[in-house]
Amino acid sequence: MSKSLRDLHDVELAAQAAAGGRREYGELVRRHGSAVRGLLRRMGAAPSLADDVAQDAFLQGFQRCSEFRGQGTFAGWIKKIAARLYLKRVAREARYVAEAEADEAAPAQDEAGSMDLDEALRTLSETERVCVSLCHGAGMSHPEIAAAMNLPLGTVKSHVKRGLDKLRARLQPVAADGRSLHVG
Repeated sequence: MSKSLRDLHDVELAAQAAAGGRREYGELVRRHGSAVRGLLRRMGAAPSLADDVAQDAFLQGFQRCSEFRGQGTFAGWIKKIAARLYLKRVAREARYVAEAEADEAAPAQDEAGSMDLDEALRTLSETERVCVSLCHGAGMSHPEIAAAMNLPLGTVKSHVKRGLDKLRARLQPVAADGRSLHVG
Protein backbone atom coordinates (compact mmCIF):
# COMPACT_ATOMS: atom_id res chain seq x y z
CA MET A 1 0.00 0.00 0.00
CA SER A 2 1.44 3.37 -0.97
CA LYS A 3 1.70 6.36 1.37
CA SER A 4 -0.70 9.25 1.00
CA LEU A 5 0.78 12.59 -0.06
CA ARG A 6 0.45 13.92 3.49
CA ASP A 7 2.62 11.08 4.79
CA LEU A 8 5.51 11.75 2.41
CA HIS A 9 8.55 13.81 3.41
CA ASP A 10 9.30 17.01 1.50
CA VAL A 11 12.36 15.40 -0.11
CA GLU A 12 10.23 12.53 -1.44
CA LEU A 13 7.59 14.95 -2.73
CA ALA A 14 10.24 17.12 -4.41
CA ALA A 15 11.79 14.09 -6.11
CA GLN A 16 8.41 13.01 -7.45
CA ALA A 17 7.63 16.59 -8.49
CA ALA A 18 10.94 16.74 -10.37
CA ALA A 19 9.72 13.73 -12.35
CA GLY A 20 6.58 15.67 -13.29
CA GLY A 21 4.39 14.94 -10.27
CA ARG A 22 2.00 17.87 -10.15
CA ARG A 23 -0.04 16.46 -7.26
CA GLU A 24 3.14 15.99 -5.22
CA TYR A 25 4.24 19.54 -5.91
CA GLY A 26 0.75 20.76 -5.03
CA GLU A 27 1.25 19.18 -1.60
CA LEU A 28 4.50 21.12 -1.19
CA VAL A 29 2.69 24.33 -2.12
CA ARG A 30 -0.05 23.53 0.41
CA ARG A 31 2.53 22.88 3.14
CA HIS A 32 4.71 25.92 2.58
CA GLY A 33 2.60 28.56 0.82
CA SER A 34 1.62 30.53 3.90
CA ALA A 35 5.20 30.59 5.22
CA VAL A 36 6.47 31.96 1.90
CA ARG A 37 3.76 34.64 1.80
CA GLY A 38 4.52 35.50 5.44
CA LEU A 39 8.21 36.01 4.66
CA LEU A 40 7.36 38.26 1.73
CA ARG A 41 4.98 40.31 3.90
CA ARG A 42 7.72 40.72 6.50
CA MET A 43 10.06 41.86 3.75
CA GLY A 44 7.57 44.65 3.01
CA ALA A 45 5.35 43.26 0.25
CA ALA A 46 1.70 44.23 0.22
CA PRO A 47 -0.63 41.21 0.54
CA SER A 48 -1.46 41.07 -3.16
CA LEU A 49 2.20 41.44 -4.15
CA ALA A 50 3.19 38.73 -1.65
CA ASP A 51 0.62 36.42 -3.24
CA ASP A 52 1.92 37.19 -6.76
CA VAL A 53 5.58 36.71 -5.87
CA ALA A 54 4.81 33.52 -3.92
CA GLN A 55 2.97 32.15 -6.95
CA ASP A 56 5.92 33.04 -9.20
CA ALA A 57 8.32 31.42 -6.71
CA PHE A 58 6.34 28.19 -6.64
CA LEU A 59 6.15 28.13 -10.44
CA GLN A 60 9.90 28.63 -10.65
CA GLY A 61 10.36 26.04 -7.91
CA PHE A 62 8.38 23.50 -9.92
CA GLN A 63 10.52 24.15 -12.98
CA ARG A 64 13.72 23.86 -10.91
CA CYS A 65 12.56 21.09 -8.55
CA SER A 66 15.29 18.76 -9.78
CA GLU A 67 17.83 21.21 -8.28
CA PHE A 68 16.51 20.61 -4.75
CA ARG A 69 18.79 17.98 -3.25
CA GLY A 70 17.42 17.88 0.29
CA GLN A 71 20.58 19.38 1.78
CA GLY A 72 18.42 21.93 3.59
CA THR A 73 14.70 22.17 4.05
CA PHE A 74 12.36 22.59 1.12
CA ALA A 75 10.83 25.56 2.98
CA GLY A 76 14.22 27.29 3.14
CA TRP A 77 14.91 26.55 -0.53
CA ILE A 78 11.59 27.93 -1.76
CA LYS A 79 11.83 30.97 0.57
CA LYS A 80 15.18 31.86 -0.98
CA ILE A 81 13.63 31.70 -4.44
CA ALA A 82 10.75 33.91 -3.30
CA ALA A 83 13.05 36.40 -1.59
CA ARG A 84 15.22 36.75 -4.68
CA LEU A 85 12.18 37.20 -6.92
CA TYR A 86 10.82 39.88 -4.60
CA LEU A 87 14.14 41.73 -4.58
CA LYS A 88 14.32 41.61 -8.38
CA ARG A 89 10.77 42.94 -8.65
CA VAL A 90 11.43 45.76 -6.21
CA ALA A 91 14.57 46.75 -8.08
CA ARG A 92 12.83 46.52 -11.46
CA GLU A 93 9.97 48.73 -10.31
CA ALA A 94 12.44 51.25 -8.84
CA ARG A 95 10.63 51.17 -5.52
CA TYR A 96 13.72 50.30 -3.56
CA VAL A 97 14.23 53.62 -1.77
CA ALA A 98 15.32 53.96 1.83
CA GLU A 99 12.45 55.03 4.08
CA ALA A 100 12.53 58.17 6.19
CA GLU A 101 13.63 57.86 9.78
CA ALA A 102 11.62 55.30 11.71
CA ASP A 103 8.79 56.53 13.87
CA GLU A 104 9.96 56.70 17.47
CA ALA A 105 6.56 55.75 18.94
CA ALA A 106 6.22 53.14 21.68
CA PRO A 107 6.09 49.47 20.70
CA ALA A 108 2.79 48.24 19.32
CA GLN A 109 1.07 46.06 21.91
CA ASP A 110 -2.31 44.43 22.04
CA GLU A 111 -4.49 44.18 25.14
CA ALA A 112 -2.57 41.14 26.36
CA GLY A 113 0.69 43.07 26.20
CA SER A 114 2.18 41.04 23.36
CA MET A 115 4.18 42.90 20.77
CA ASP A 116 3.55 42.92 17.04
CA LEU A 117 6.66 41.88 15.08
CA ASP A 118 5.16 43.00 11.77
CA GLU A 119 4.49 46.48 13.19
CA ALA A 120 8.03 46.62 14.60
CA LEU A 121 9.50 45.55 11.24
CA ARG A 122 7.64 48.39 9.52
CA THR A 123 9.61 50.88 11.65
CA LEU A 124 12.91 49.75 10.11
CA SER A 125 14.25 51.25 6.92
CA GLU A 126 13.34 49.11 3.92
CA THR A 127 16.93 47.93 3.53
CA GLU A 128 17.17 46.91 7.20
CA ARG A 129 13.79 45.14 7.03
CA VAL A 130 14.75 43.19 3.92
CA CYS A 131 18.17 42.21 5.29
CA VAL A 132 16.74 41.08 8.65
CA SER A 133 13.91 39.19 6.92
CA LEU A 134 16.26 37.43 4.52
CA CYS A 135 18.67 36.49 7.31
CA HIS A 136 16.20 35.37 9.96
CA GLY A 137 13.08 34.66 7.90
CA ALA A 138 14.56 32.99 4.83
CA GLY A 139 17.68 31.65 6.52
CA MET A 140 20.03 33.23 4.01
CA SER A 141 23.64 33.86 4.96
CA HIS A 142 25.14 37.36 4.88
CA PRO A 143 27.11 36.56 1.67
CA GLU A 144 23.93 35.24 0.01
CA ILE A 145 22.05 38.41 0.97
CA ALA A 146 24.91 40.58 -0.30
CA ALA A 147 24.83 38.78 -3.65
CA ALA A 148 21.02 38.89 -3.92
CA MET A 149 20.82 42.60 -3.05
CA ASN A 150 24.04 43.60 -4.85
CA LEU A 151 25.40 45.19 -1.66
CA PRO A 152 28.83 44.90 -0.03
CA LEU A 153 29.02 42.19 2.65
CA GLY A 154 29.90 44.70 5.39
CA THR A 155 26.85 46.80 4.50
CA VAL A 156 24.57 43.77 4.80
CA LYS A 157 26.08 42.85 8.17
CA SER A 158 25.55 46.43 9.36
CA HIS A 159 21.92 46.48 8.21
CA VAL A 160 21.18 43.15 9.91
CA LYS A 161 22.84 44.20 13.18
CA ARG A 162 21.29 47.67 13.20
CA GLY A 163 17.87 46.26 12.33
CA LEU A 164 18.07 43.61 15.06
CA ASP A 165 19.21 46.22 17.60
CA LYS A 166 16.23 48.43 16.71
CA LEU A 167 13.84 45.46 16.92
CA ARG A 168 15.21 44.42 20.31
CA ALA A 169 14.80 47.95 21.63
CA ARG A 170 11.32 48.29 20.19
CA LEU A 171 10.06 44.89 21.29
CA GLN A 172 11.52 45.11 24.79
CA PRO A 173 8.81 44.70 27.46
CA VAL A 174 7.61 47.97 28.98
CA ALA A 175 6.70 48.34 32.66
CA ALA A 176 3.41 49.89 33.72
CA ASP A 177 5.24 53.17 34.47
CA GLY A 178 6.57 53.30 30.88
CA ARG A 179 10.16 52.23 31.64
CA SER A 180 11.81 49.46 29.62
CA LEU A 181 12.23 46.17 31.40
CA HIS A 182 15.63 44.73 30.63
CA VAL A 183 15.39 40.99 30.26
CA GLY A 184 18.65 39.19 30.54
